[in-house]
Amino acid sequence: MQPVEYIDRSSGERVVESVMGDKALRFAYETLLGRTLWPVLFGSGAVSAMMGRRYDSPKSKKDIAKLAAIPGCRAEEAEKPIAEYSSFNDFFTRHLKPGSRPLGDGITSPADGRLKLYLGANADTPFPLKGATKSLRGVFAADAPKGLYDIAVFRLAPVDYHRFHFPCDCTSEGSVRIIPGEYHSVNPIALLRRPDVYADNERQVLKCRAAFGDFWLVDVGAFGVGTIVQTFTGEKHSKGDEKGYFKFGGSTVILVAQAGAIKFDDDLVKNSADGLETRVLCGERIGVTA
Repeated sequence: MQPVEYIDRSSGERVVESVMGDKALRFAYETLLGRTLWPVLFGSGAVSAMMGRRYDSPKSKKDIAKLAAIPGCRAEEAEKPIAEYSSFNDFFTRHLKPGSRPLGDGITSPADGRLKLYLGANADTPFPLKGATKSLRGVFAADAPKGLYDIAVFRLAPVDYHRFHFPCDCTSEGSVRIIPGEYHSVNPIALLRRPDVYADNERQVLKCRAAFGDFWLVDVGAFGVGTIVQTFTGEKHSKGDEKGYFKFGGSTVILVAQAGAIKFDDDLVKNSADGLETRVLCGERIGVTA
C-alpha cells in the first residue's frame, strides 16, 4: 500500500501519516490468516475491552512515551506532565492546557483529526472511498435523513487529542442513539481493505438543532476503543462544550448537515475534491453558516 498523505492545515504541506501498530494491522487486513480471525478480533467488543483493561493498568505507563514521540502528538499541550499520568489511557483521554484549542469563528471542528468532506450526498451516496459501500443509510441504520446532505468525516489517529466537542451553539434532541456494531480499525490500512467500516462499527448518534438547521453528530467506535464516553449533560450546548471522549484506539466523528447550510472553508473543499484529508484541530474554524 502506498504511504497515506494528508494536508497539514497549519503549514499547507503534504505529510505522510505515521500509522501506530502498522505491522499488526497489515497482518489483520492483508493476510488470509488475519482475515479469518476477523470474527474474533473485530466481531465483538471483547478484544477491545481486554486492550482497554491493559491500557488502564499502571503497567501501561511505559507506553506513553512511545505515543508522545510520534510526530503530531503535541504532548506538550497536555494538561499535566507525562510522568503524572497514571496509565496510558489516562494520557490518551487527557485534557489540554487552557488555550490549547482556541475557538475560531463560525462552525468549528468538533475534534482533532483528518477531515474530508462529501458534499451534496443523499442517503445512498457512497463515501468516503471510490466504490465504497458506506452511505448515510448504512451509518444511520435505516434512519437516514431524507434530502441532500453535506458530510464531514473527522478521522482521529492515536496521536490526536481524543475528546470531542460541539461545533456550534445548539440544542440536542433526545438522547444518544447507540447502534451496536463491530470494532474494525479506522486507520488507512483498514479503510482500504474494509470499505464499509463506518456502517459496520458501533455508532452513537445525536441529533442537534442550530441556527442553520438540524445536524447530526455520529461518534464511531473502532478497534481498541472499548468505550465511547458521552460527558455532555442537558439539551443546550455552547460552541466548544465537551461532548465526550474515546478511550484508546483510532476513532471517527462524523458531522452531517443539510446541504449548503454550512459554507465550508475553501481549502477544505479543494483538498477534499483532490482526494486528500486535511489535518484540523478541535475548535478550529472549518466554515461559516451559509
